[in-house]
Amino acid sequence: MTVQDLMRHTAGLVYGQFGNGLVHQAYREAHIGDRSDTLAQFITKLSKLPLAHQPGEVWEHSVAVDVLGRIIEVVSGEPLDQYISEHVTGPLQMTTTDFYVHPDDLTRLAEAQKGADGTPPPLPDVTKKPNFLSGGGGLTASASDYLKFAEMLLNEGEYRGQRILSPHTVQLMTSDALPPGIGYSARAQTTTGDIAPTPAMGQGFGLGFAVRTASGRNPLPGSVGNYYWTGAWGTTFWVDPAEKLIAIQMIQVPLAEGGSYRQAFRELVHAALTGPE
Repeated sequence: MTVQDLMRHTAGLVYGQFGNGLVHQAYREAHIGDRSDTLAQFITKLSKLPLAHQPGEVWEHSVAVDVLGRIIEVVSGEPLDQYISEHVTGPLQMTTTDFYVHPDDLTRLAEAQKGADGTPPPLPDVTKKPNFLSGGGGLTASASDYLKFAEMLLNEGEYRGQRILSPHTVQLMTSDALPPGIGYSARAQTTTGDIAPTPAMGQGFGLGFAVRTASGRNPLPGSVGNYYWTGAWGTTFWVDPAEKLIAIQMIQVPLAEGGSYRQAFRELVHAALTGPE
């Protein structure tokens, strides 16, 4: 697998909790993603397991971004949280963003909402720093902090005089990186619906984001070139360069219920647009 495979989720890896295949079962038995493991221990476990797909051939959302987090540690010689603080959140003044909620911000911590069955999603304890610095889903943040990050992307890598990424890097990240003839996992085809990076949905996947590539195919509104992603518990964001629009939804709901909130949010935002100023 290549770094590009990891960034576009074609590395052959999976999330163990999202499937019942033999590889998914092996992930669960090995406790891949255990918050008591360091990234180095996570990689050691993962390296002993088989791939679900040949790298470069199938899109499946996976622990690939966690692997990228370990690559950053090895290349930089720094822990992932330190590197992010020095090169991303620090320059962007994202003061509440970290792998746990700092004591001064605990009173601002939003509670997870209960589902239809009366139980909230099984969120990890974010009041203490974990050993596992998950690049794929470990950060906590405020909406205002995440707006700074999204504004940096909309401004082609710059935020209020701070250059984080080059314009060409942002362009590469937000262009469809999936090769012709790419396959899709069963989950990508059956359960991700409007966020699936498939031609049927008028979408592809760049280096970290789903990307709208065609109009008229996706049931939700959005411009060609719109890029976004969504979290397991309902968080979602998108950047629409054509509309110069950023939208952020910070909620915590059970996995099965996040899609309806995400869809309603997008419909309402676009319904409020009346045209150029």
